[in-house]
Amino acid sequence: MSEGQPFKLFTKPKLESSSLVVAWNQDVGKVGAGVVDYLNRKLEGREFAEISPEGFFSLGGVSVEEDIAQFPESKFYWCQENSLVIFKSDIPQYEWYRFLGLVLDIAEKYCKVKEIYIVGGMVSAAAHTMPRILLSVVNSTDMKRVLSHHELVSDMDYETQDGQRPTFSSFLLWAAKRRNIAGASLWVTLPFYLLAADLQACKKLAEFFNAHLELSIDLSDIDEEVARQNKEIAQVRSKYPDLDGYISKLEGNLSLTVDESQKLVREMEEWLRKRR
Repeated sequence: MSEGQPFKLFTKPKLESSSLVVAWNQDVGKVGAGVVDYLNRKLEGREFAEISPEGFFSLGGVSVEEDIAQFPESKFYWCQENSLVIFKSDIPQYEWYRFLGLVLDIAEKYCKVKEIYIVGGMVSAAAHTMPRILLSVVNSTDMKRVLSHHELVSDMDYETQDGQRPTFSSFLLWAAKRRNIAGASLWVTLPFYLLAADLQACKKLAEFFNAHLELSIDLSDIDEEVARQNKEIAQVRSKYPDLDGYISKLEGNLSLTVDESQKLVREMEEWLRKRR
């Protein structure tokens, strides 16, 4: 890499056409990051490029989570046999347009990306025993047609409020459309009390990509993890009747009070922390 170049290229992928899956580390419940990590592991993705943080992130301070320093990262991976490219990144603090232009430049020049999928989570008031729902927003009629074969909620009606700028994912969809790259943002719902780790939500996205991109991944391991988590939650419910009562109300489509919601979140997060 020459001095001042905004990215490092470690190797040149051998791809004639590919799909790009994007996830942000600041995603709700880190579902997107969890899914791309899973895909990378199962498909043996190889890192091939990294965007340098200078100019996009503040380097004056570093956040710390669970005693580990968190440095901003923006990395590309490729899975040759599946014609799949993965980009996992922190959301930049500055130069949004320049950053997204760089992402698309790398994706087009080195991977010949033809379509983009941005994945993330959406908080839900539903109980964890309810099915996860996959929602989508697309940037073209072509992508809408492509996704019409899947069970997706696509009739959302949303407009950015005055004085607020669109989400970073919306910016990426717009930037991709300007280059005639079909794109979609995909959100999976997850219970508000499982934001620390909702394996069922990760499974929902993994199943979608496995079927849609014909990845032929054996999902039995994540099935086992989901079953284990559900069993452990059932044990928590039997041990703490008040928490069981809160979840039962959600299962009956009833609302919780603020105090009940806070207690449910607090107790479940403590359980997840001990489990880790």
